[in-house]
Amino acid sequence: MISGMSALSDVQTRSISAENPTGEPGQGGRRTEGTGANAARDLGLGWKVSPSIEIGPGETATLADIAGPGCVTHIWLTTHRDNWRRLIFRARWDGDERPAIETPIGDFFCSGWGEFAQVNSVPVSVNPNGGFNSYWEMPFQDRATFTVENTHDEPVIVYFQIDYWLGAVPEGSAYLHAQWRRSNPLPSQEVHTLLDGVEGPGHYVGTYMAWGVNSSGWWGEGEVKFYLDEDLDAAEPFPTICGTGTEDYFGGAWNFDLGEDQGGYATFSTPYLGLPQILRPDGLYRSQQRFGMYRFHLPDPIRFRSKLRVDVQALGWRSGGRYLPLQDDIASTAFFYSAVTSTSRPDTPTADSMEIL
Repeated sequence: MISGMSALSDVQTRSISAENPTGEPGQGGRRTEGTGANAARDLGLGWKVSPSIEIGPGETATLADIAGPGCVTHIWLTTHRDNWRRLIFRARWDGDERPAIETPIGDFFCSGWGEFAQVNSVPVSVNPNGGFNSYWEMPFQDRATFTVENTHDEPVIVYFQIDYWLGAVPEGSAYLHAQWRRSNPLPSQEVHTLLDGVEGPGHYVGTYMAWGVNSSGWWGEGEVKFYLDEDLDAAEPFPTICGTGTEDYFGGAWNFDLGEDQGGYATFSTPYLGLPQILRPDGLYRSQQRFGMYRFHLPDPIRFRSKLRVDVQALGWRSGGRYLPLQDDIASTAFFYSAVTSTSRPDTPTADSMEIL
């Protein structure tokens, strides 16, 4: 956003990285030990001595622990693609022990399949070769804590930088939440739940889905449904917002298909929605096509007062023009803002539940 760029603001900009783990003024580049110490042995202090951190097997590293009030404005992070479903990214607000953000690190950055795809959206940008960028606004009052857990049995290297400002947070600011769920496989004639039991007031702002198809033919006839507030009080709830199909929700149409003469499925990545990734079977090791899709409700947030549930159907086609309930591998990351620092959330991801098979 360019409008307002010239306005002065009574805040202070800070940045946390392995070179300045506290973000304090004048403390960058002072490390004497780190992952770059050997490479900098001829140059000495100030010459990229600590550009990254190593996280041991089963360990959790604190990337940042920030005293507020303030707001995180940008996160850059990279690690080997093998780690994108092995590391759990968490954020906690204002001293709450329960995380508001808890997702595999790749899925938080719209990269759920462990392979690079360019993402050109407003809140998330992924650039060659695995440069993860988040521009989600993350305000807090007292404290913000970011951690990464390594569920792998070997150490991993993580590079990161967290940019933020310190100062008064505008009244009415809500906390960012992100939740990950996976149905692998989704039982026949059941829906995949993206979000459930969420407390308000708040607003839903984004969906990323990593969808692996286990059947032949088109897979995206299912509707995305939002159950708001009083919808959930009924004995048999029906949603207020009900879309027309999966590809329609993500801004595409007619199966994302340009036709066989133009290569069939087509990728796209725009500021608010996209299908940036399509992994096609190679006939040897991949058993199905895999898709990565996002929709960010920034100009059109879905606002709720007390309760919210979101789910998606999985439907293909069978003979006779009938729907085929699918049993696919569906992993979703739901982004929303809430007035509370933590709310109902699914089970914590594990190495097995995150694994790409």
